[in-house]
Amino acid sequence: MTTQQHEPRAVQLAEKITAFLEKPWVRIAIPIFVTLIALTVLHELSSHVKWADVQSDISETSWRVMFYALCWTAVSFFSLSLYDVFAVQSVADGEVPLPVAGMAGASGYAVSNCLGFSYITGTAIRYRIYASLGLDLSRVAGVIATSWVAFWTGLVLVLGLLLTFHPDGISKALPISATVETVIGLGLLGALITVFVWLSTGGRRLEVLGIGFQLPGGKLASCLTLAAIGDLAGASMVLYVLMPDDLGVGYPYFFTIFIAAIAVGIVSHAPGGIGVFEATLIAGLGASGRSDVIAALLLYRVVYTFLPFAIASLSIAVASALTQRHRIIGAGTWVYRAIRPIVPMVAAGVTAVAGIILLVWGALPTDSKSLGALREVLPLSFVEASHLAGSAVGVLLLLVSRGLFRKLYRAWVVAMLLMVAGFAASLAKGLDTHEALGMLATIAVLALFRGAFYRVSGASIFRLNIPWLVSVVALLAVIFWIGLFAYSHVQYQNALWWEFAWNGDASRFLRSSLVVAVILGIVAVTSLFGREIPVPVRTEIPECVEKLVMESEDTESQISLTGDKQFLIAPDESAFIAYADTGNAIISKGEPVGDEAAGKQLVWQLREMADREGKLCAFYSVSTKYLPTFLDLGLSILKIGEVARVPLQDFSLDGKSRKRFRQAKNRAEREGYVFEIIPKEDLAPVLPELRAISDHWLEQKAGAEKGFALGGFDDDYLSYFDHAVLRNGETGQIMAFANLFQGGNKSELSLDLMRYEPESPSFVMDALFAEMMSWGAEQGFHWFSLGAAPFSGIENRQLASLWNRIGGFVYEHGEQFYHFEGLRAFKQKFDPEWSPNYLASPGGLAAPRILYEVNILISGGLRGLTK
Repeated sequence: MTTQQHEPRAVQLAEKITAFLEKPWVRIAIPIFVTLIALTVLHELSSHVKWADVQSDISETSWRVMFYALCWTAVSFFSLSLYDVFAVQSVADGEVPLPVAGMAGASGYAVSNCLGFSYITGTAIRYRIYASLGLDLSRVAGVIATSWVAFWTGLVLVLGLLLTFHPDGISKALPISATVETVIGLGLLGALITVFVWLSTGGRRLEVLGIGFQLPGGKLASCLTLAAIGDLAGASMVLYVLMPDDLGVGYPYFFTIFIAAIAVGIVSHAPGGIGVFEATLIAGLGASGRSDVIAALLLYRVVYTFLPFAIASLSIAVASALTQRHRIIGAGTWVYRAIRPIVPMVAAGVTAVAGIILLVWGALPTDSKSLGALREVLPLSFVEASHLAGSAVGVLLLLVSRGLFRKLYRAWVVAMLLMVAGFAASLAKGLDTHEALGMLATIAVLALFRGAFYRVSGASIFRLNIPWLVSVVALLAVIFWIGLFAYSHVQYQNALWWEFAWNGDASRFLRSSLVVAVILGIVAVTSLFGREIPVPVRTEIPECVEKLVMESEDTESQISLTGDKQFLIAPDESAFIAYADTGNAIISKGEPVGDEAAGKQLVWQLREMADREGKLCAFYSVSTKYLPTFLDLGLSILKIGEVARVPLQDFSLDGKSRKRFRQAKNRAEREGYVFEIIPKEDLAPVLPELRAISDHWLEQKAGAEKGFALGGFDDDYLSYFDHAVLRNGETGQIMAFANLFQGGNKSELSLDLMRYEPESPSFVMDALFAEMMSWGAEQGFHWFSLGAAPFSGIENRQLASLWNRIGGFVYEHGEQFYHFEGLRAFKQKFDPEWSPNYLASPGGLAAPRILYEVNILISGGLRGLTK
């Protein structure tokens, strides 16, 4: 069998694998599976370690060692800040103050190191900072990509040197011969030198999926690589100095295991790779059963993970408070503009950390002295209930943190109430003053951020998307293991579930874990399966909307009368916007109808309404009329096709291109078919006959009625319009019909619903089409709108934008799904004038989400689209 014969099978296999990995349950299962394997390994490696021994090792750690760890942490985060300083000089030199770039890099990594890539990532923080300072998507992507490339060049350099010179101990980590090590190392160094030489020639540019940015020159690339070395060395040395002296592991070997542990932690999607990182390190270092190694790992989490996050959060809170109290001038404006977009993200992170603290402390044994003091003033039942409440509050804080990320006001209110409850539970379950003070500090920080939460959403604040859900599940699995580790000396018995005693810490841990699991299960089910495809419900059309539609010279506005839309109406009723709400987005069908000045105000109102509700906002199928306003809103303009309009002055069916319609019209006349316009006042008696034709037509199409941008057969909707019909002259039976959109001042004639009896002759539709255009010309209409041709006129060139290139590709290669080119060719036969059709939506990755939401409105989702 030839290679060509193998290719289709390989492509099909790749497509099947990709489709399998994209399934929601697979995207959840893989990282959870990795996390569970790591926790199983960690449990086995630490099975002979007692929690009391770990506590003792932590208390015996010297202040000198802690000072060294703090110094290396400072080195690492200073290097992390240099990533962005150098990257900004390469991609957007002079447009971002270098101190702001350094702050963005350091704070972004402080958050991502603490909460992981599936939570609030450092990339998202840096994107919001740079976007707030005026950088467009391509340059923001360039800054972030450059810093990531810098990390990999630094890593390649370090690994290349280690493999080339293979110092003592490195062979233990890599089961290959010294010769192979040297060859690989020299290969990595050679490739890196080649890249530096290539960059040194200058003018290098990288472009991926239509997003391009300038690559750094040789000097900047060297500085970025040095920053990466500082980052890697600092991060690894923090943990290396905390490790016990008698571990007997050299730094080269330790560094290799450290990098491997980070990689596995990222794959797990657990926040900060917690649990997975530790399991990989203990296994790689051969340190099973050592309490001092576990103590070092816990201290590493505090020093390198939580301390920088706390400093970043506190700094942003203080800066936010100062900017609210004082008028900012000069350089302070840059700080304020940089801080403002990331406040919700930091608040979400602080809330999540508060939840983690409650859950971890709830899984660990309570101090016996504190419990003894409580016995004198509180009944046991109250303490037991407080322990359960503390764990429940902890998991709810984790869940509500996504609502804070989305700037939802209700999420802020709920988070504040939960933290107050967490403060009370911390004291009532065991006089845990450290935990209670942590709750008070979190309340104070969140109170300072009050102004950042203004959105009012009807959606549940506890509903999670897949990345957040994966992170929460992985994190709770790690916390559950911490509890198992703390009570490993307690033999499991069913009776533990019903044991209520002052010293029954293990029993309380089991019961609280069950409560947490139940809460998470409910949220997971509602998050994965809770969204319902909106079912169109006919709404009453206001009289002013009817009036404005019929007066409008744009016939496309008449699709507003379908009854499946809501309306935003100007106070003086001089304009309106028709829109639909999918739950995730508010999408306008077309542009405002009516007075242009009032329409501009409505555009802003719709955008502000969507923002308050935490939803995306887009304007689907608009012309150039309001493009300046859409750009003022910060929306991106994407071309989604073209609209064909035929001038009706001196219109005729003569000519080669219109031969098909001329012949159909003539044949219909010869065979006795009669064209007729039924006024809307006389439509009611024939509606049953038209419905029968429509039902037969739908049966042949094996589909369902569309919505939003297309009208369906609805008696109330069709009653607004005159109808063009083609009758069989002998029987009087209607064989085809179409409802007519007639613009004000006879500006334009168009149609929406055009259906025929499937058993009628093949020429009836062409004949009806020809008759309507001829009739429009006789009545004095100026234009006949043939409607839109999707993706038509989109330039698929090398320098075009990403979405234009995607649209051009779909237009050229999507014939098996939809006759894009055939539809345009059909309309081109009338020699129309083509005008662009646009989508105004948030930029970046929001555009495909909007298009999917539009598809939900039109077809009811992917299932409806395939029909």
